[in-house]
Amino acid sequence: MTKWRRSSRSGTSGGDCVEVAALARNIGVRDSKDPEGPRLALSPDAWRTLVERLKHDAPA
Repeated sequence: MTKWRRSSRSGTSGGDCVEVAALARNIGVRDSKDPEGPRLALSPDAWRTLVERLKHDAPA
């Protein structure tokens, strides 16, 4: 069974959150409000790039 996790910064009130999971060869990403809905599977390199860009572009 895949273990999905949510950022500790997302709080407990729900809202706009994503969840991630370590898959066999990729990183899974899904909407926490729709866990049975569409999902993305990113390569580890693509995941690192996404995270770095989000950190770089995040408001201060």
